[in-house]
Amino acid sequence: MTGNIRPSRPRQPERPVRQENLRTLNLELVFRHILAAGQPISRTELATSTGLTRPTITRIAEELLAGQLIAETSLTHNGRAGRPRVGLTLSGRGPAGLGLDIRADALAACVVDLTGTVRHLAFTPSTFAGRSAPDVLTRLAHMARAALDAMAAEDLTVVTATLAVPGPVHDGIARSAPELGWRNVDAGALLRGAIAPLDLPLTVDNQANLAALGELYASDNTLDSFVYVSGGLGIGAGIVVDGQLMRGARGWSGELGHVTVHPDGKPCPCGSRGCLQTYASLQAILSDAPVPGGATPEVTVTEHAEAGSPATLAALDTAGTTLGIALADMLNILDIDTILLGGSFSLLASWLTTNIRAEIAQRVLSTAWAPITIRPALLGPDAAVIGAALTSIDQIRQHPTAWLTRPPSRSPASPA
Repeated sequence: MTGNIRPSRPRQPERPVRQENLRTLNLELVFRHILAAGQPISRTELATSTGLTRPTITRIAEELLAGQLIAETSLTHNGRAGRPRVGLTLSGRGPAGLGLDIRADALAACVVDLTGTVRHLAFTPSTFAGRSAPDVLTRLAHMARAALDAMAAEDLTVVTATLAVPGPVHDGIARSAPELGWRNVDAGALLRGAIAPLDLPLTVDNQANLAALGELYASDNTLDSFVYVSGGLGIGAGIVVDGQLMRGARGWSGELGHVTVHPDGKPCPCGSRGCLQTYASLQAILSDAPVPGGATPEVTVTEHAEAGSPATLAALDTAGTTLGIALADMLNILDIDTILLGGSFSLLASWLTTNIRAEIAQRVLSTAWAPITIRPALLGPDAAVIGAALTSIDQIRQHPTAWLTRPPSRSPASPA
């Protein structure tokens, strides 16, 4: 067989390493070793593990300490005589990331510091029926301001914010979120305008993707391939393979809620019919059942199920079955062995898992040789907002020099 074979993409030509680039490479090398250690590490241990000289380690450590990226702490004697050694670890003061989320029953704001510790987590109960995008995002901006003020009082500087929305996002625009009544909403611009005049970089991303990243961070690298299924306003999936989030060619992957489970089924707000969302979303499970004042949809469904409501139990059976059908197709294509039930599904897992497992056992070819793990997500309904905050702070973890070389400016929580 003959034909033209496309040549591989040429590699970028290598360039000489200049002195300033070498300093950056060494600084990031040392920082990565401190980050990976998981516990305080001494300067001597850093010199051994990195191959850098002790004076170089000392200079870099002083720079990282001055930038509040690391902190000093005492190490144990380890049975040796003399003064305790001084260890270096990630700092709980300095840069932090802000996550914002639009959930089925509430707005959420979260701040995570460089160590990955949640320093602020707040919710505002909210329903979205009849509310415009500017109204929802203005309320979220008030929560962002409150979080920034609270963190400034603790000597933390929020460096970036990430907004999670339930639907595909492209160029910062929420292209389609039928449950919110949004289509081509520039959520980033609206939120920036509501937060102004505070100068805070902001990104917008898909809720399920951010939740999957939150679970990936929370697993401490013990879980590197999984499908995260987000249940709430809609149904989405975050797909992680070998520790990397699969976004697709245009960032639209994971729209599990719009996988067809019944070709001639119920009409969906997206314009199609028989989508998984019309059978397994919270709205579908609740049907016409009212949500009492002060309650949430998840709690209402749980209370009805625990009380033995025939309608709720039947709806949960349908939800579990249709979820299993949709997930079986995904697993046959992706060959992934772990499913995390997140968002509202993490609270309803005990009623959903049996039917999901039955459909997967029947439909996924690999189950005869390799079992599929199905379990609730570790972070529960908070995964998206925590994942959004962690995504923001991960930029500093990946590129610490960007923080150290930033131009001097007021704290984001300071008035302009």
